Amino acid sequence: MHELIALIQRLNSTQKTIDKLTALRDYFISADPRDAIWVVALFTGRRPKRPITSTQLKTWCKEWLQMPDWLFEECYQVVGDLAETLALLIPNPALLTDTLPPLHQLMQELTTLSRATDDAKRRFITSWWPKLDADGRWILHKLLMGNFRIGVSEQLIIQALAAAFGLDKYTVASRISGNWNPATTNLNQLLHASHHDLSRPYPFCLAYPLEDSPENHLDPQAWAAEWKWDGIRGQLIKRQNKIYLWSRGEELLTPIFPEIVDAAQVLPDNLVLDGEILPFHHDCPLPYQRLQTRMGRKKITPQILQQIPVVFMAYDLLEYEGIDWRSFPFIRRHQQLEACLQQAAHPQFKLSPLINFENWQTLSAERAKAREKGSEGIMLKKWNSPYHVGRHKGDWWKWKIDPFSLDAVMLYAQRGHGRRANLYTDYTFALRDGDQLIPFARAYSGLTDEEIREVDRFVKTHSREQFGPVRTVEPLLVFEIAFEGLAPSKRHRSGVAVRFPRILRWRKDKTPDQINTLQDLQQLLLQYGHRA
Repeated sequence: MHELIALIQRLNSTQKTIDKLTALRDYFISADPRDAIWVVALFTGRRPKRPITSTQLKTWCKEWLQMPDWLFEECYQVVGDLAETLALLIPNPALLTDTLPPLHQLMQELTTLSRATDDAKRRFITSWWPKLDADGRWILHKLLMGNFRIGVSEQLIIQALAAAFGLDKYTVASRISGNWNPATTNLNQLLHASHHDLSRPYPFCLAYPLEDSPENHLDPQAWAAEWKWDGIRGQLIKRQNKIYLWSRGEELLTPIFPEIVDAAQVLPDNLVLDGEILPFHHDCPLPYQRLQTRMGRKKITPQILQQIPVVFMAYDLLEYEGIDWRSFPFIRRHQQLEACLQQAAHPQFKLSPLINFENWQTLSAERAKAREKGSEGIMLKKWNSPYHVGRHKGDWWKWKIDPFSLDAVMLYAQRGHGRRANLYTDYTFALRDGDQLIPFARAYSGLTDEEIREVDRFVKTHSREQFGPVRTVEPLLVFEIAFEGLAPSKRHRSGVAVRFPRILRWRKDKTPDQINTLQDLQQLLLQYGHRA
């Protein structure tokens, strides 16, 4: 535990990637492999089930400190992060202990704690608080509650492990993917395992967004184009006639999509496909929200299978006849993928079609039709490109269609989190419906730091009411709100759910009476949400 605290202090002390890489490499070289495997797991999202809830922690902290609810809530609003609030409120011990258990032992205790009584959980946390300073308590609370936000990506973990163990990053990325348990293995075993996990997916190849027209710097003859579908990116694995379906977030989806698993019986063995799980009906993709509805079900009934049908839209071939094909050029992988799917001839599997184009003007015209096809835009893939690990600038690009946008007025504001805890950075925006303002989107990104400070000053001087952390403000500030998609929703007062809302720009040139109306939003839904 001491080593983890020191590592996170070192990571938090710098914004430089090279310094964070060095800190991680040094840790992996020196740490107990039983502890290091937990650091890999925690920093790549493999978190065990939470043994203590946020409500329990808040309650026990207030009782420990004999602090009234209103004072705790005020402190929480100022700090903005519950784990940090708890860590700062609890006083430091007069003398820190030098005998903290190792990380792997603590994590084992936390795993056991999930089955304990509330009294046992309370005794556990209150026994730990006096042993740690504020940094140590913050880390303990994060182990219990949430993710570490210290600027460490999975790619950085991969690079650090490669440097520490003398392996190439592709090998490391492959070996830390898939289904492994940090409680039953250590880092040396994971990275140098001689056996092959049949279920293990490959690291996904990702694309960078194309910010301008490809004609400015790309030769059209060197590129393939296909539609960018809006579903769940996944890998379908069939090895030794066992079938696994993984999401890009490394969630095993096999039980959620049994029809894809059943259909995979017709595919050749020892095969790995990269593609998109799409809600699909009558040869047409359905809105992504339909897929979310299915993902939220604990049991997939025949009725669900009928109401929310899906297909696997295949993009790429990663493994064929047990051989890793990722180093082969895209054109060869695609040809073999097409042959496999033609041979299988199953309606559950579809080949993502390539778009024929002579020049970028032709492709741009096709891109304009993306919404009609239920697509987010176009993917550009260099014909001779291998299948990279993660993002590799220059070989794959995503050329998305322009988002929807509406002008709306800010109606509510709430403080942010972390370094923005003292600023109002989370906003709710409304459209006009006659004499009323109807909330339709919440966004917190898109403004510069200076604009955020300016809006914060406005909120503090133009507040009308306060409901807990939320303030109602005078509806005077107009913003252009962008969003990627929309669907009907009974949960939203507007009747429409928008996807990925964000602030496009502050419309200081417009007044509140010039904002868009609820009818404008409903017209967009009528025009583009017809597949819902």
